[in-house]
Amino acid sequence: MEKECLAGQTAMVTGSSSGIGFAIAVTMAKAGANIVVNYHSDEKGAADAIAQITQAGSKAISVQADIAKEEDVLRLFDEARKHFGTIDILVNNAGIQKDAAFIDMTLDEWRKVIDTNLTGQFLCAREAAKEFITHPAKKNVRSSGNIIFISSVHDIIPWAGHANYTTSKGGETMLMKTMAQELAPKSIRVNSIAPGAIKTDINKEVWSDPAQLKTLMDMIPYQRMGEPDDVAKVAVWLASDDADYITGTTIYVDGGMTLFPSFAHGGLS
Repeated sequence: MEKECLAGQTAMVTGSSSGIGFAIAVTMAKAGANIVVNYHSDEKGAADAIAQITQAGSKAISVQADIAKEEDVLRLFDEARKHFGTIDILVNNAGIQKDAAFIDMTLDEWRKVIDTNLTGQFLCAREAAKEFITHPAKKNVRSSGNIIFISSVHDIIPWAGHANYTTSKGGETMLMKTMAQELAPKSIRVNSIAPGAIKTDINKEVWSDPAQLKTLMDMIPYQRMGEPDDVAKVAVWLASDDADYITGTTIYVDGGMTLFPSFAHGGLS
């Protein structure tokens, strides 16, 4: 993959003020893309992302927007057009968790996660697809646009105590596939990346505790936690022309977590 494989393009990365989204925004900038940094409330994190993107030699803006709100999404895209004319890549990364046992889960907890993780992804993807259809094709890019969902291994692995989250991720996968089927004739590619256990601040309590980390390693055949850069590098490749014939696919970046590691040493036959 060439160092400047995204040169001349603009990428919007939702939820890019921290964690995986932050890494994707900076890594895409290093690959030559200008970046629209979206954040919900972490203004300092967004500023840090802008600083690293600028240091990498790319241009960037930050836009506060709650992707669960249609008016915020429309404003986010208006700001992107105002500064860069259009976008070429959408990374649908923003997501939340509000965990509870199923019988204790409130309707508010259910709705907040579905509103952000599924409806918010739909709103951003819909506006990106409209943008890709209307803007003129770039001479140096084969596709008319790229949409990448950042999903989770829990699009296929059930997770007790997280019914709202797993439902949102399973629904996101079918949204991605349906969009890919519908938009492929328009040269728009739509794919997902499904991370496993990635070392971010949100799960620091687990990876900073040796006992919890040891338990986690039992779920990861490759015997290490992922880093945000592991996901970011895949996102850059998936957005590049090197991946031009790939659409409607989920790439699992999980160290083998989806390989049912408990069966590695036997099981019922």
